Amino acid sequence: MFILPKNVTIIEVGPRDGLQNEKNHVDEKAKLEFIRSLQTAGIKEMELTSFVSPKWVPQMADAKNIVEKAEKIGRQIVLAPNEKGADLAIEAGAESIAVFVGVSNTFNKKNINRSTVESMDALEPVIAKLKNDGIFVRACISTAFYCPYEGKIEKEEVIDLCNRFVSMGVDELSVADTIGMANPVESYELFKLLKERFSEVLLTAHFHDTRKMAIANIFAALQVGIDRFDTSAGGLGGCPFAPGATGNVATEDVVHMLASLGIETGIDVEKICEAVGMIAPHVSHPIETGMYKLYNNRSC
Repeated sequence: MFILPKNVTIIEVGPRDGLQNEKNHVDEKAKLEFIRSLQTAGIKEMELTSFVSPKWVPQMADAKNIVEKAEKIGRQIVLAPNEKGADLAIEAGAESIAVFVGVSNTFNKKNINRSTVESMDALEPVIAKLKNDGIFVRACISTAFYCPYEGKIEKEEVIDLCNRFVSMGVDELSVADTIGMANPVESYELFKLLKERFSEVLLTAHFHDTRKMAIANIFAALQVGIDRFDTSAGGLGGCPFAPGATGNVATEDVVHMLASLGIETGIDVEKICEAVGMIAPHVSHPIETGMYKLYNNRSC
């Protein structure tokens, strides 16, 4: 009989991963209100924004203002793809930095025009500098199960990439089913291996809900002791380099599922739904996650 964790940490990625590819321009005020409402709901760890080129990701052009103006509650993570981005994030006051690499070479080249090995070589001195300065470093690992260009990814490739990140001294590994193709058996098997190999770092599972398997995959990961999950309020998100991939698994649906299992998160589902309602008019598509629809019918 498996034993589920008593407590789970939710890392809210809506303000960054959820909004970065949104077609509609979401203004700074709306983003800050979204962040504040998520904090009010009990979110203690959150990806706020990205320090990336506004030419490629115009939605994140206000990154400096977001970091400077957001209320400092819990761990606030900022994505930085390279040394320049990390420096700008630190100057703005960021204390936790996320870096990212795809296991798939093809995905990585389409995303940042570098192979996986080239990306890791470039990140090594950046991570060393960040750790020397006392910065929390989160490593986001894309295409850990399937790649839209290369197909199925072997578990050994994921282990090797995680191992190199751990040897660099990262604090957290966020391992992603970027295109939402994983099934619960694959989730169980990979996260079981990761849990056995990397007990010294924080392990986080990141599932997209393209095929409506994310909740099942989270339950499978819970069974091997994973107690950290990336989620996005309203199921916001997507990736321009992953054709067909839809948003992240919805925070409100995950928190509801965990509560039904008696697992504590410290997050108020109704207040998450209120946060979703606040950002919903600013995005280009209707939000139709399960708990949010119930909330709109006053049953959340």
